[in-house]
Amino acid sequence: EANATIGEKIEVKRVARLEGENVVSYLHKTSPDLPAQIGVLVATEGGDETIARDVAMHIAAFSPSVLDRSEVSEETVENERRVAEATAREEGKPEAALPKIIEGRVNGFFKENVLLEQAFAKDAKKTVATVLEEAGAKATGFARFKVGV
Repeated sequence: EANATIGEKIEVKRVARLEGENVVSYLHKTSPDLPAQIGVLVATEGGDETIARDVAMHIAAFSPSVLDRSEVSEETVENERRVAEATAREEGKPEAALPKIIEGRVNGFFKENVLLEQAFAKDAKKTVATVLEEAGAKATGFARFKVGV
């Protein structure tokens, strides 16, 4: 029905439902003349809409995959360990240093992909978890959508 009204092909690839004390949406435009290209929903408990909106903007910018470490599959973590070990061996790192190097690279993976462990967009000296805690809030879920993906 919307296709006939708008005259455009509309295809919904993904839907998300979030529940929480605050559920905030954020639409990111890459150009003022074009519609939004990225949409984010974030659910929080405690805090206010301002912190939830800041976190939503962070999610739009940094594209985390999961909320916290518990959502990363053991298979993914093991794969990251294997890749980190292979890379360290290729670089000729000493055998005694490998465990520390591997752990550091796996932690780097978490800092890049886990929302609560990422450096906060508005203050890189703090993690998203720290900023939420300081605001008396807790993120309970999020969804990030990008046009065409």
